[in-house]
Amino acid sequence: MGFLKKNVPAKSSAANGTAITIIAEGNKFSGDMSIVGKMHIDGVFEGNISSLDNISIGKNGHVHGVIKANHISVCGLLEGEIVCDELQIDKGGKVIATVVSKVMAIHPEGNFIGERRMKEVGNIEHVAQLESGVDAIDSLPDKITLKENEEVL
Repeated sequence: MGFLKKNVPAKSSAANGTAITIIAEGNKFSGDMSIVGKMHIDGVFEGNISSLDNISIGKNGHVHGVIKANHISVCGLLEGEIVCDELQIDKGGKVIATVVSKVMAIHPEGNFIGERRMKEVGNIEHVAQLESGVDAIDSLPDKITLKENEEVL
């Protein structure tokens, strides 16, 4: 266990390359975080997290907000919006979210409630602007006609 001092910066070690940010069980954090290294959450986090690395949510962890990371592993509860390359929901994990990911894996005893879209390169900015609900239905054409022997792109 380590202690934090007010004027001592946390630097990543040259040996392992990245720092690890931990929100321990019993702690609550609210706000926006931009992380360079890995992050593990066993406490409560409310807000936005943006990471260039991996985020793991332990079995006692609860996250509510917008999460953007390379790889996200969930053993606890994750609610909100997720943008990642890979989402893994482990045994006992529960995700209630809109997910944009390249890969998504759910353990048979994991739970997912929400919507998932495939992540496309260069299309992340467009995802936030997608229509939803009644507006999306109203924007559909009234009639679609398919012709025989016509190729669909």
